[in-house]
Amino acid sequence: MKLFLCGGGSGKQILSALYKFSNTINNEKPILYIPLAMESKNYDSCYTWFKNEIKNVNLTKFEMVRSSYELSQKSLDEYSALFIGGGNTYNLLNQLNQYDNYNKIQTYLKKDGIVFGASAGAIIFGKDIDGCLLDDENKLGLENTKGFNCLKDYSILCHLKTKNFNKNLKYLQKYSIRNKLIYLPEENVIYINNKKISIIGTKKYVIFKNGKYEFHNFANFKKDIV
Repeated sequence: MKLFLCGGGSGKQILSALYKFSNTINNEKPILYIPLAMESKNYDSCYTWFKNEIKNVNLTKFEMVRSSYELSQKSLDEYSALFIGGGNTYNLLNQLNQYDNYNKIQTYLKKDGIVFGASAGAIIFGKDIDGCLLDDENKLGLENTKGFNCLKDYSILCHLKTKNFNKNLKYLQKYSIRNKLIYLPEENVIYINNKKISIIGTKKYVIFKNGKYEFHNFANFKKDIV
C-alpha cells in the first residue's frame, strides 16, 4: 500500500509530492482519476484540471470515470495508480459505497496499490469523515461515515488556514473527545508506504485529541503520529 494524503493543495503547493508520486508509479500504465466528490456538471473542468496538474510532473496517461457504476466496471490492476480528487467528502464516500467500490479499493490497497487522495480524497482514508462536517455539510444524511482507517486511527481534515481553523475549532474539540484527528494545511502531504508514515511539506499541522489541540512542527511528524 502506498498512499499520498494531500491537505488540499495543487500545482506548485505540492510539487514535491507530485514528483514523488510520479517516481513511484509505473508510467507505462495510465492513472485512473476519480472525481466523484464533485457534482457531475463539473466533470469536464475536473478533466482539464487534472490533465494540467499531472503535466507539471511530465505525466500524460490517464483515464477518468464519471460515475460509481463506471468505476465498478474498471479493473484497477490495469492502472498505475488511483487519483481521488476533492469536493464533498460525504458525496464521495456515498458514491464509493455503491456497487461495492469501497471494498474494491480496499482490496486494491491490500495488493500494494497506489492512491493519491486530495482533500476529500484524503479524508476518506482516515478513520471517520465527520471531522469535515462544517466544511462539507452532510446533505445526503449519510449515517455510515467510517473511512478506510489507514492512518493509525486518526481522522483527517484538510485546508488548514486561520479562517478555517477558527470556524472548526469548537466542533473539532468536541469531535476529538472520541476521534483523534490531524488537521493538514494545503501544502502538506502524508505519505504512507505500508507501515512507514512520513510527511512531504514543511508547514505546521494540528493534532486534535481528547478535546485538546496542539500545533506541531513537520520535523516531529513520525514521533507525533502514534
